[in-house]
Amino acid sequence: KKYYFSQSFSQLLCCFAALLSVWALCQAQSDTQLPPGTPAIQLRLAGDKRKHYEGRVEVYYSGEWGTVCDDDFSIQAASVVCRELGYVEAVSWSPSSKYGRGEGRIWLDNVHCTGQESTLAQCQSNGFGVSDCKHSEDVGVVCSQRRIPGFKFISTLTNNIESLNVQVEDVRFRAIYSQRKRIPISEGYLEVKDGGKWRQICDAEWTDMNSRVVCGMFGFPGEKGYNTKVYKLLAKRRKKNYWGFGVNCTGNEASLHECKLGHQVELKGNLTCEKNLPVVVSCVPGRAFAPSHALGFSKAYRVEQPLVRLRGGANIGEGRVEVLKNGEWGTVCDDSWNLKAATVVCRELGFGSAKEALSGGRLGQGMGPVHMNEVQCSGFEKSLTECRFNRNSLGCSHEEDAAVRCHVPDMGFKKRLRLSGGRNPSEGRVEVLVEKNGSLVWGTVCSESWGTIEAGVVCRQLGLGFASNAFQETWYWHGDGSADDVVMSGVRCSGTELTLNQCLHHGKHLQCPKGGGRFAAGVSCSETAPDLVLNAQVVEHTTYLEDRPMYVLQCAHEENCLSSSAATATQASYRRLLRFSSQIHNNGQSDFRPRAAHHSWIWHECHRHYHSMEVFTHYDLLSLNGTKVAEGHKASFCLEDTQCEEGIEKRYECANFGQQGITVGCWDTYRHDIDCQWIDVTDVMPGDYIFQVVINPNYEVAESDYTNNVLKCRCRYDGHRIWTYNCHIGERAMQWRQTGITMMDTSFTGILSTH
Repeated sequence: KKYYFSQSFSQLLCCFAALLSVWALCQAQSDTQLPPGTPAIQLRLAGDKRKHYEGRVEVYYSGEWGTVCDDDFSIQAASVVCRELGYVEAVSWSPSSKYGRGEGRIWLDNVHCTGQESTLAQCQSNGFGVSDCKHSEDVGVVCSQRRIPGFKFISTLTNNIESLNVQVEDVRFRAIYSQRKRIPISEGYLEVKDGGKWRQICDAEWTDMNSRVVCGMFGFPGEKGYNTKVYKLLAKRRKKNYWGFGVNCTGNEASLHECKLGHQVELKGNLTCEKNLPVVVSCVPGRAFAPSHALGFSKAYRVEQPLVRLRGGANIGEGRVEVLKNGEWGTVCDDSWNLKAATVVCRELGFGSAKEALSGGRLGQGMGPVHMNEVQCSGFEKSLTECRFNRNSLGCSHEEDAAVRCHVPDMGFKKRLRLSGGRNPSEGRVEVLVEKNGSLVWGTVCSESWGTIEAGVVCRQLGLGFASNAFQETWYWHGDGSADDVVMSGVRCSGTELTLNQCLHHGKHLQCPKGGGRFAAGVSCSETAPDLVLNAQVVEHTTYLEDRPMYVLQCAHEENCLSSSAATATQASYRRLLRFSSQIHNNGQSDFRPRAAHHSWIWHECHRHYHSMEVFTHYDLLSLNGTKVAEGHKASFCLEDTQCEEGIEKRYECANFGQQGITVGCWDTYRHDIDCQWIDVTDVMPGDYIFQVVINPNYEVAESDYTNNVLKCRCRYDGHRIWTYNCHIGERAMQWRQTGITMMDTSFTGILSTH
């Protein structure tokens, strides 16, 4: 009896709490219950770097827009703001003008809310206009994306309805039958959700700018015409249910929610749009999302050299902005960086409008020069290079690199892949949805050849960022056994694929010796990743030759740091070593840590140190046609923070068998006089060569950008001396690797003597 009473009482409490919640939501939707004398205000979320459900809190009072100070602001106050704007709840709030500094008056300061108020005007404060704050203290909020069902915004201000974000719950394309099987859906009747019902918009005042905004918010770079006859015929047969407003967009809005409302239309049955039709929008997908590419095929087209690219992003359509100038890639300084410029970048690259314009190196720091500063775009340029900008980037560092997050089309990628059995949504056994015997079934992926690159494609397809780990054994994530059958094997990815199915694999002819189940492929994903970059100047300026006797190279010989001919060399013989220093920076967003845990590091008795990664770098000497003539490698025997940028503390020090790694903003230096920091060139003939260094060559640790892991230098060896010059990292180095070099420059930048 005691148990049943307790259970019933708990249920009553839950019901009572639910009723309170419903009451609060109802209070938020009505201004008819406000106490007499409550000031009439209106709220909006503002700021360049925002989405429609987050931004700087602005208050319209006494005929003027102003801001709210962050002093004493709380999550309860944020909840009142979000409910007043039609969102279910607040997620968080941000002080110190995160969404930019506002203008005009600071209307409210020292705001105290209980969370139950119907409007921010009911909360206690110093009073309207009474504040000792500056706009550097403007508060911002992040609301839940879920709208209050049936929410109706009732403006307390006469003729001042400004934006759709207080009216529209959602927006969608309603595709006709012939378009529904296309991926992505890029054409159809435009419908908005209002009061829990989907409604059409009358096209009487619809403009191309409105269509441009709609296409941008759905991830498409542009709009196009459509077959009006088909839609006219279908419109006559459809039941009309029009929305009561028109829409007025400038073309630069990130979504339809930010457009101003047009004339309010009085609804009278089907006569609202009697002489016109429902709005139809048709968009042009970017090349990567065209239907033929979505199915894994590609049309023949001429590949043009892009002028703008994104690097370091965790997901499709985001990254650090880089620009090509005079054959060299560089970054963009974030001074004056805004959504208009970010949208130009997104549309240029085949995405939709920009969701966010990021500053402060938020998606990792680049390398090389800063090509553009103080970029100013109208938003309608075809390329970022057409915008006005300041060529003088003096004072801009890579800590100020600009980045973007773009709207991308819904390709349905997440529906055909899932992670099973993990401790959280970002890890688990990889399961793929395939067609088998006429029906769709889930199955596992064979872990043979499964690595970080393949795991990275999975994480990106699911929108989970980077792959922090790739697992070839997943018995501890074993599910209920319903998806144990292997349905994909032999997976090999380049890392640029949008889906796992686009990677090379065996197809229907499966080959998986160990089977699935315990040996099914698994992943662990992370929102951030490190990014290792070699300092090219340090390598170029420290290269030299040294003849070293064999009897002092025994430890190095045990670690296979010498060429194969050293096995038969006498103790009195000499080895000729190409020595150099390397300085490896972590420009990413998280620390670089060895994949192996401390307990599994390998102890080397001769050098008396642990190897946390047996192969951390490859050192190679290549002929002009790319043939390897000599090689070396470096194990990460002491991966640590040798030095850091100002204001960053060292976290990793391998002395006394401490933790190994490289902190973001720090670098690890391997001096030229350390064992194995060389290439054994004893057997190399004089001539012209390519000197190559590759960091993390086996992709053991996931990085946000692997293209900057390769350094190549031109090298001339005359049998006694060596000249190393023209060192490059990234794209130019990769181009040498792919095309080879037919000529060597005669203009040496430096002559380095033999020691």
